[in-house]
Amino acid sequence: LTIILEDKLHKPMYIFLCNLCFNSLYGTAAFHPKFLFDLLVNTYVISYAGCLLQAFFIYSYATTDFSILAVMAYDRYLAICRPLEYNAIMIKQRIAFLVCFSRLVPMICMSVVVIMSSTLTLCGSHVDKLYCDNWSVLLLSCHSTTSNNIFGYLVIILYFSHALFIMSSYVQLLKFSLKYRDRRKKFLQTCTPHLFCLINVTTALLFDVMYARYGSKSMAQSLRNFMAIQFLIIPPLFNPIIYGLNLTELRSSFLRLTKTNKQLNRL
Repeated sequence: LTIILEDKLHKPMYIFLCNLCFNSLYGTAAFHPKFLFDLLVNTYVISYAGCLLQAFFIYSYATTDFSILAVMAYDRYLAICRPLEYNAIMIKQRIAFLVCFSRLVPMICMSVVVIMSSTLTLCGSHVDKLYCDNWSVLLLSCHSTTSNNIFGYLVIILYFSHALFIMSSYVQLLKFSLKYRDRRKKFLQTCTPHLFCLINVTTALLFDVMYARYGSKSMAQSLRNFMAIQFLIIPPLFNPIIYGLNLTELRSSFLRLTKTNKQLNRL
């Protein structure tokens, strides 16, 4: 809301950051309402269509996070390594394209995954998780899921390559920043939060993927539940805090808006 309300924050870096925060709301909205409803009515039933829809929202959120972080890494590379060309490259049309790219490609990938899963015949109905995911649905299939698994691994490889692209971008940024002292401060201020967010979401999602495929049922239920939902809780909780504390312009704008709102409430 601070980025939307403050005109001076209508810059590519902050637009991409706003996109990242809205994506967190999008992803967690697929989990928390159903989870809270189950707690209130003490029932744990979901329709097959609802299960597939929940899997689509949750995993399109996770893959979109990687796409947005890749776009943000590209933006920081241009801002620090090619500052004279930055305004010529990051025009409104390109910003709109990058935002659409970061959202549409993951949705298309997850749509294919869900459509392929929807054609399966199931021989069971128990999902051993706090929410539905594609792997849980595949485990219930009566027939071979080889094609589903192959496409699923292709998607994992695609977004693992996003992480490699981000890391290679920051290696170049680090090398450039070490050469030029005036760029070092800008790198530390704007790129450090990106790295924290990347490590945060990658670690959280890696735990979930590895647990879903190779997790042991002998593991304590509370630990299994935590591993299943931590990528829906930890990244959305910490990303805004990390950016809010590190980006001076965003922090000062937020504090000023908060102070203004308090004054208006008093009046």
